Amino acid sequence: MKSMNFWRALGAGAVFSAAMAGAGAVHAQDFPVKNITVIVPFPPGGINDAAIRILQPDLEKRLGKSIIIDNRAGAGGAIGTQAVVRAAPDGYTLLAVASSHAVAPAVNPNLSYDTVKDLAPVVMIARDPMLFLVNSKVPAKDLREFVALAKSKPGVLNYSSPGFGTQTQFITELFKSKAGVQMQHVPFRGGAPALQAVIAGEVEFSVLSGQVSLPHIESGSIRAIALGGAARDPRVPNAPTVAEEGFKDVEAIQWIGLLVPAKTPEAIIARLNSAVNEALADKNVRDKLAIQGMTGLGGKPEILGVAIENEVKLWKEIARTTGMKLAD
Repeated sequence: MKSMNFWRALGAGAVFSAAMAGAGAVHAQDFPVKNITVIVPFPPGGINDAAIRILQPDLEKRLGKSIIIDNRAGAGGAIGTQAVVRAAPDGYTLLAVASSHAVAPAVNPNLSYDTVKDLAPVVMIARDPMLFLVNSKVPAKDLREFVALAKSKPGVLNYSSPGFGTQTQFITELFKSKAGVQMQHVPFRGGAPALQAVIAGEVEFSVLSGQVSLPHIESGSIRAIALGGAARDPRVPNAPTVAEEGFKDVEAIQWIGLLVPAKTPEAIIARLNSAVNEALADKNVRDKLAIQGMTGLGGKPEILGVAIENEVKLWKEIARTTGMKLAD
């Protein structure tokens, strides 16, 4: 199985200047002429919801129209995604996705849409290393200790996820396979309720974004025992990376991107891409993303497109090797 090294390969080249992004926008000078709807296929409070709400005021200023955010949760993001697939390819209905978008085909071969062919990339907004979390009452102080605890109680511990077929479930199942532990999956409808289950002690463990978890780590209600990125994060100084804990093949990084229906004119995609790149060039926007645990990226549409294609293949391979299915 190939290592999850997309972000290392992407590096600094992922950032594409706003000036270059705007080069093709001259062909869409009349766009937009009405308000734009961005569908978020999960409840409020998740990472893609937070990212688009940070961008919203700046995009409204740059595009001259209101940005309406429509949360349509359900089926691991499939309900909201399907709504965008069926929308007119005119640039007025966008989809704000997290990396779980590329996970869905691996566990649900009966999706009503093709993740790659039925949607066109606009821009990669940001990325966010995920955190391996436990309830504050769990005695394990790091991932190695948690593995020892889980092995002493096979099948007793539970983990939460934002839903079946989400990235959290995939990463945890991969981690279980590599660590040789057994845990029960408890799915929820979104990252925020999955986190609340950890806080409340309904489950012992989860792998979630820093965006939803950092405030609760600071309050002491949960504890970060490992970080899914390649380097440590100063906001969680006591959390080693997963690789440091001996799991080099378990990388956990979320990304957030914007998509539109396939066949949306390239000039309109270029106009939207330019607006987002210009917004991400604003220090105030970048700082707001950073507070939420995200690093603003931007770039050409192709960066997001390549990431989705590569990760669809990767997660299918992980599903094959771990034996994951749509439902437990």
